[in-house]
Amino acid sequence: MTDSRSDPKGPDLALGIALDNLPDGGKLVGHKDGEPVLLVRRGAEIFAVAATCSHYGGPLVDGLVVDDSVRCPWHHACFDLRTGEALRAPALSPLTCWSVEQRGDRIFVGDKRKKSSQASRDSNAEVLPGRIVIVGGGAAAFAAAERLRREQYQGAIVMISDDEALPVDRPNLSKDYLAGKAPEDWIPLRTEGFYAKNGIEVRLGTKVADIDVRAREVVLADGGRVAFDKLLLATGAEPVRLSIPGADQPHVHTLRSLADSRAIIAQSGAARRAVVLGASFIGLEVAAALRTRGVEVHVVAPEERPMERVLGPQMGDFIRALHDEHGVVFHLKDTAASIGASEVLLTSGSTLTADLVVAGIGVRLRVDLAERAGLTIDRGVVVDAYLETSAPGIYAAGDIARWPDPHSGENIRVEHWVVAERQGATAALNMLGRRKEFTDVPFFWSQHYDIPINYVGHAERWDAIEIEGDIAAKDCLLRFTHGGRVLAVVTIFRDAESLEAELAMEHNKA
Repeated sequence: MTDSRSDPKGPDLALGIALDNLPDGGKLVGHKDGEPVLLVRRGAEIFAVAATCSHYGGPLVDGLVVDDSVRCPWHHACFDLRTGEALRAPALSPLTCWSVEQRGDRIFVGDKRKKSSQASRDSNAEVLPGRIVIVGGGAAAFAAAERLRREQYQGAIVMISDDEALPVDRPNLSKDYLAGKAPEDWIPLRTEGFYAKNGIEVRLGTKVADIDVRAREVVLADGGRVAFDKLLLATGAEPVRLSIPGADQPHVHTLRSLADSRAIIAQSGAARRAVVLGASFIGLEVAAALRTRGVEVHVVAPEERPMERVLGPQMGDFIRALHDEHGVVFHLKDTAASIGASEVLLTSGSTLTADLVVAGIGVRLRVDLAERAGLTIDRGVVVDAYLETSAPGIYAAGDIARWPDPHSGENIRVEHWVVAERQGATAALNMLGRRKEFTDVPFFWSQHYDIPINYVGHAERWDAIEIEGDIAAKDCLLRFTHGGRVLAVVTIFRDAESLEAELAMEHNKA
């Protein structure tokens, strides 16, 4: 999402560089024909790939090389250095690769290499499903469909979504897009042409009423039926709706879809003061975005400090102070009692003027379909290590899936974008018979103004928080431990250490 041609840096790699300038294990950025190129040396091999991540343009030279791959420092995407293939979300597009030639003691970068047509791996056409149906239109659903075609699966793919829009980059809806810093053409994960070109049938605005497990059919709300050989449930979650008087007014919003974000943007232009209900990640990202637009923002939440349950008291205090600095006014240990045409009445008795109200008070899992189908439910849809539910041939991924996490040794469920995308891709492989366990370490990022917060791992509870650096100075690493074991790591502007923490967790499974 950046213009990689704007200011090429480093040496012109067509003219060559000295081999000594690229030691074993080293990385170097130069350019070829005006495009930034990353050189990576591993022993006798030298790789040349695009220097910026295909997700949000992160600088891969600051990333981590692991075996024959490179990981982005910003959001932990991972790419194959040999082929450029995007191995891990949130990146879905490959990196451009160049040929490399060594002449004596100099390295030269040549022409771009043609993208190889990936053959289906370990597949048996006789056992491949003829039709795969995906219920959902979010991160996991899209990643599954994309991966199926990337694996050269030739069968039918039907994606059924009750949303009116094609799959979008949902994290941006509460971040740069809502703040007015990202154009709308960044938001779709792929254009309509992608689905047509790849033979992915997308049924938007279509509600699924039931799953007939025995007949292997999805039953639509209009009575139609869609047969499947394999089925992926990626129904996600929906915002908890306010149940207080006045919650149904047109200036009261939740934020989950592109339509929601557009509606908030449309009203923010004329709004002088907004009230955000809830100090969750979504709530405070909305607060930051609206402040960027010049809207006065008040945040109402029942807790004593923001995000303490997930990030601990020290980070909670930091986030509160960060928003204070940007003019957000907090009303903590309080809730909304009712909403009027231009005000919000709090349970404490205070009244806040409000032209715009955004509620971010939590989400409700959309597991109704799974429950009616008789699938095993335990605070989510229970899946095995291959993301298969209790019904053979039916898989679940994303917010609704509760899976056996090898890092914590517990069955966990995580409501984060990158996890959903990675699970969708893994489910796709397993629907093709690959038998690939989902072992990725959970990761998410949050952004408040220009401050990114990266979170690796999963700590539902901890008994200690170890702090390195200075939180107030926006240069820190926090380890959340339980019984002396690191369960999660939170960083601000320590991207390399965040990647190293992820790698350490991968190597130290419970």
